[in-house]
Amino acid sequence: MTRLLTIFFGAGLLRPAPGTWGSLLALVLGEALIRFMGFPALLLATLAVTALGFWSCGVELAGRPGDDPSEIVIDEVAGQWLTLLFPAAGFYFAPAAQAALQASGGWLPWPAWIAPFALFRLFDIWKPWIIGHADRRGDAAGVMLDDLWAGLFAGVTTVILAAAYHLPLILLK
Repeated sequence: MTRLLTIFFGAGLLRPAPGTWGSLLALVLGEALIRFMGFPALLLATLAVTALGFWSCGVELAGRPGDDPSEIVIDEVAGQWLTLLFPAAGFYFAPAAQAALQASGGWLPWPAWIAPFALFRLFDIWKPWIIGHADRRGDAAGVMLDDLWAGLFAGVTTVILAAAYHLPLILLK
């Protein structure tokens, strides 16, 4: 069961770039959660997959210090969903954004999911500052933590870029 969780039901076995495939699957599933069940469902799913990720990685990597097999992608799922929470929260809590969400049939408009995906992959691969530090821990928690930090960085960057784009449009009105 832990193996199935860590490879996220087979996504980690896809080649090349299993981390990107895991992130892409997470993006699609996250979008579906937002569309059909709303922001609270994505929040709960993110918390659940994060907890399951720490547990399953701990079990799978017990006695294997420093090992971070590429097929383990539950960390990408948790990090990608954390990133996606940022624009999803914006649409959930901002009345003006809710109108845009409804106009798109309940799906996040394309920049609201492309930017989080691209930024998460950038931070996950680049691993600046604390992300790299977490990656170098060499334990199962580090496997999860670097992607959660990457998700946080990508989420904040998504919000900053959205504000930089939308603020001038608002001020020009």
